[in-house]
Amino acid sequence: MKKTSFMLMVLAILLIPAMVFAGGGQDKGGAKKDITIVFVPKITGNAFFETANDGAQKYSAQWGFKVLYEGSQEAAVNNQVTVIRNAINRGVDGISVSSLDATALDSVMKEAIKAGLAVTTWDSDVSGDARTVMVSQGTPDVLGKMLVEMGVKSLTSRGKNPKSDKIKYAWHYSQSTVADQNSWRVAGEAYIKANYPNWTNIRPDNFYSNQDAELAITTGEAILNANKDIDLIICNDSTALPGQCQAAQNLGLDKNRVTITGFAPPNSIKPYARANILERWGLWDSGVQGALGCYFAYYLATGNKIKVGEKVNVPGIGTVEILPNTVLDPKAYTADNSGVVLLPERVEFTLENMDKYDF
Repeated sequence: MKKTSFMLMVLAILLIPAMVFAGGGQDKGGAKKDITIVFVPKITGNAFFETANDGAQKYSAQWGFKVLYEGSQEAAVNNQVTVIRNAINRGVDGISVSSLDATALDSVMKEAIKAGLAVTTWDSDVSGDARTVMVSQGTPDVLGKMLVEMGVKSLTSRGKNPKSDKIKYAWHYSQSTVADQNSWRVAGEAYIKANYPNWTNIRPDNFYSNQDAELAITTGEAILNANKDIDLIICNDSTALPGQCQAAQNLGLDKNRVTITGFAPPNSIKPYARANILERWGLWDSGVQGALGCYFAYYLATGNKIKVGEKVNVPGIGTVEILPNTVLDPKAYTADNSGVVLLPERVEFTLENMDKYDF
């Protein structure tokens, strides 16, 4: 072998490890190793978001990547912006965010995409062009109807006739800028108008408590004190529902005097069910939802692409389909590489079944 050829071969051998290292430590399939996803809730300390984190940690350990749960005890858009920007600056591989506002995070989420992070949402969305996958608990029509019908069942149990009685009701939730909660209220209002036209919304602009546990109680008390004859309060928020229940308990009211229902993890509401403050409420498995939000950030960070209409097998959870963003909003962004994954089921909780669930 000529000396020149031998030297070129040695140089090539020496350069191979450097080339692999420069390529980001990728394996044969092109997937980056040591993936880190920052998981962002609306607020820390809330049972719904803590359960979601528990699920994300459990499944990510099985899937082989790291999840960092980072948020604030105060529900504020600026706090979420800070968490996301810190994630960008640290060079993590992806983020999965439950947004406090339907559009206020768009700019920083697009910054993350531009910086090369995989970007997903779960629970509450941003604009479709500011993330790739949204993991949603259900369509507005499904969840709006569920909220109303849980109220109907409870009203019926206390001797009301929802079809013929003049029912006075109100919505109590976090804020109008949270896309998912507001969409459920809009769909629920349409369902009431079509099926229970004798009902009256005592406050069409709704009651809000800004995802603040203490404010949820004082707002709940104010609703009850100012509206002694209210029949039904629908709380489509996991902070508002326990707050409204505590307000009723503080005022000496129970499920025979006023019907309260909504969405919250079972463990946060079980004491109120046992105390006869409410009859039924609902939710979905937020642990699975949080895990899926993180899984899709990981899936994208490892070089995979998504396309509307395709199905993805998620180990330990099952096969899910990438649906168009229009399943959540008919006017939504419609690019093929931006879509929605729906959770397969939701659950109504009562005294009879609630202890089967521990989250």
